[in-house]
Amino acid sequence: MNDVTFQAQAIEWNGLPAITLKLAQGDSALISLQGAQVLSWVSQGQERLFLSPKAAHDGQTAIRGGIPVCFPQFNQRGPLVKHGFARVMEWAADDAQASGADGAQITLRLTDTEATRAVWPQQFEARLTVFLTPGALRVELAVHNRGTQNLPFTAALHSYLRVPDVEQVALYGLDGLVYWDAVVDTHPQQQGAVRFGVETDRVYPRADAALQLQAAGQPWLQIAQDAAWKESVVWNPGPALCATLKDMEADSWKHMLCVEAASIDAPVTVAPGQTWQASQHLTAL
Repeated sequence: MNDVTFQAQAIEWNGLPAITLKLAQGDSALISLQGAQVLSWVSQGQERLFLSPKAAHDGQTAIRGGIPVCFPQFNQRGPLVKHGFARVMEWAADDAQASGADGAQITLRLTDTEATRAVWPQQFEARLTVFLTPGALRVELAVHNRGTQNLPFTAALHSYLRVPDVEQVALYGLDGLVYWDAVVDTHPQQQGAVRFGVETDRVYPRADAALQLQAAGQPWLQIAQDAAWKESVVWNPGPALCATLKDMEADSWKHMLCVEAASIDAPVTVAPGQTWQASQHLTAL
């Protein structure tokens, strides 16, 4: 640990093992070993990720909020448990290291077990690396094929972004793209910024440039993703659906927005011995 530029500490979060990273400049992150899930990112003195006050912490249930890792299956697009098994398994953490002159990074790892091979007969190592620098958070997922056959999967970084009031939020950068509206099963073209207030569940092709999230007309976050991600998912449950979610408060929908880096419409295929990797980069504005 280089305590000149950052501090790293193993802690418990609601009884679950976790790691805190704090930069000398003041920004911080909290990462749960369950799911290698970033639960908090504080930048410029403000929390930038949404974590439900009613999120599960029993060690077996997915944690609602932060940045869940969906792997090796997105949603229910396959035979596995919804969003795959990685988000409910405990990952092993390497030691934190300095990242550049004023940042920190830490890598968490998950490898196949007898239990995973029973439901998904693949040999793999997944690595989730969190890069924390002043004003920015980059999360990189890497999947290495340890086996002798091709390894196909779908994946996403299911980022829950905290916003002051989602009804005063606008997401820019998707204008003109034809997307799948999963709520009504249509394929319209985006016109202008995306705005919120009712249930929103959309899959867009990845935009060429970074997206910008504005809150009450002011810049809030910039969201960029590598080209290895093929889609961007935008989700907010709206008031009606949110009221039915047992791990969300009735008004939680007003304070969060998921903008997810995803490769889901067609599986990623990794050849034996090869590695796929892609990251999402969040910048506080």
